[in-house]
Amino acid sequence: MLNLLIQNAQEGVDVLTEGESVEKTLSIIELITSGGAAGQIIILVLFLLLVGAIYIYFERIFAIKAASTIDANFMNQIKDYVSQGKIEAAQLLCSQVNTPVSRLIGKGVSRIGKPLADINTAIENAGRLEIYGLEKNVSVLATISGAAPMIGFLGTVVGMILAIFELANAGGSIQMDVLASGLYTAMTTTVAGLIVGIVAYITYNHLVVKTDKVVYQMEAHSLEFLDHLNEPT
Repeated sequence: MLNLLIQNAQEGVDVLTEGESVEKTLSIIELITSGGAAGQIIILVLFLLLVGAIYIYFERIFAIKAASTIDANFMNQIKDYVSQGKIEAAQLLCSQVNTPVSRLIGKGVSRIGKPLADINTAIENAGRLEIYGLEKNVSVLATISGAAPMIGFLGTVVGMILAIFELANAGGSIQMDVLASGLYTAMTTTVAGLIVGIVAYITYNHLVVKTDKVVYQMEAHSLEFLDHLNEPT
């Protein structure tokens, strides 16, 4: 009787040990490589979109930061030069500062002597060009934020088609290892597409906010310059 209990206990330990050995962990690399060729291609496309989105974000954020940097005394110097009739000195100062605000003011300074409406029109036209330059490639981020989840869902559809195809060819016997490749493709591409889309969406909106601040800065300084020209001498 005692020998039978010991034998049963040993068998239980063996079963537990076998169960523990079956336990499997899956890294991100293994998850991607297990998705098959279709899943790997879609993951590669999403990775390239992610790299492009990050590059555009940092390139634009540094450009916008440089565009928004301007000396607080800049407008006071411009007003003094214009009041004293030193138009060339004002233009030289604008060219040395070389920011969107200074280029707008420089365009206005170059039109001094013409009607105020003409000066305002020249500044507005220059402002449109500056805004276009600030928003360079920002629309690409908006495209990525919408396209990446759709590409991920495309991988989901492809994965499910592969899983159903394998199931149809299984001859009536369902084996999870046969379905694994299609299911991996479906799940990994969906997650990757959503991650890329979220990153692109957040960076796009952040750039829009930063660009709006620079546009407001340009408008404020332009109005200040026009108000100074409109002051009675």
